[in-house]
Amino acid sequence: MARAAIFLPDRRSCNTRPVKPLDGIKVIEMTSWMAAPSAGAILADLGADVIKVEPPRGDPMRGLARQPKVEGNTPPVDAAFTVDNRGKRSVTVAVDQPAGADVVKRLIAEADVLLTNLLAHRQDRYGLDPESLRELNPKLVHATLSGYGRRGPDAARPGYDVTAFFGRGGVTHSVTDPDAAPPRAPVAQGDHTTGLAMVGSILAALRLAERTGEMQVVDVSLLATALWSMATDVAPALIDRRQPRARDRHHQVSALGNRYPCADGRWLIVNMPEDHWWPRFCTTVGEPAWGTDADFDTPKKRFDRMPEIVDRIDAIMSTRTAEEWGRIFDEAGLIWGPIQTLPEVVDDPQARAMELFVPLENPDGGFPFETLASPIRIEGSDTRPVSPAPALGADTDRVLDELGLSADEIAALRSAGTIGD
Repeated sequence: MARAAIFLPDRRSCNTRPVKPLDGIKVIEMTSWMAAPSAGAILADLGADVIKVEPPRGDPMRGLARQPKVEGNTPPVDAAFTVDNRGKRSVTVAVDQPAGADVVKRLIAEADVLLTNLLAHRQDRYGLDPESLRELNPKLVHATLSGYGRRGPDAARPGYDVTAFFGRGGVTHSVTDPDAAPPRAPVAQGDHTTGLAMVGSILAALRLAERTGEMQVVDVSLLATALWSMATDVAPALIDRRQPRARDRHHQVSALGNRYPCADGRWLIVNMPEDHWWPRFCTTVGEPAWGTDADFDTPKKRFDRMPEIVDRIDAIMSTRTAEEWGRIFDEAGLIWGPIQTLPEVVDDPQARAMELFVPLENPDGGFPFETLASPIRIEGSDTRPVSPAPALGADTDRVLDELGLSADEIAALRSAGTIGD
């Protein structure tokens, strides 16, 4: 498939800077990995000044994920890290030193939001828990993202999305076919879902802090977000304590809620839950008689004969390519979607038209590249990423200067190892 042309509106001719919804909001971010940083990235997209406080060794996510390769070469772009850290400023501070903790508290005193994934006992250790900061900054939004929340027997348990979201949250079990090993979880899908929950929580808490003048404590977890993402199945399980039956392709509830292979080895998904779709589908695939056949004329009859129906549809779908079926289904007004690879997704014309991928310019004029836009869109305001992820500690001196520290004080902190180079 040919690479799609990249089109973005040219806003350089505008006389005024596009409105950013969170202009004037300052966020101190003490996070690592992907879930909480992804929330910070979206806040930066929305215009917040996000200062990422990292230990001198840096966020362990730096350089860890798969690096892109172009014609056998690795461009100097940490693409995965940029997704979750674009638009921020980086300050390196050893918070485990008293002087470092004091620097962080001075930053928090002037902030609107503290975003962190430090577990509660570590917040207590450094004096960064809500109670310790309440007097310092009474209107602060104190936002913690963790695996299992701030309360309960496992509040201190570390958790990644693979363990807390997919595993313990029931997501992996729900997508495991009968008698099959649990599938691998998609990288960071739970992290980024939970990051969106954190963004929404912070925006609501900012509004509440403004109205009440009081600190707001935000508690977002991978486990809670997993359950919300599974709500359709979790809600009845709360009543009957039953696990929905795992169903392979030949035992789905509806033949029109299934995946089918095409002649070119590709697959299509169809999803038409209402009964009135069945005759139209049958006519579209060239078997109109199925639509009125007494053996198939009710959902219950089709359910009872599901293996036979799936085999019949498989045989028909295997006669044309996925692209051919797609055109036919569109003409008939059916609801379907292709199962795409990631290279196909990033060149998808619809994704391009929606401006889901945006270019970023390296400040040093280096390798230009694209990154993901967040799914947040607000008419009349600019929610695009503004800059790549910062180099480790790139903004330490400038941020501390803004805080009022003199050059000598900054040099003394660096000499003591409290801030990084």
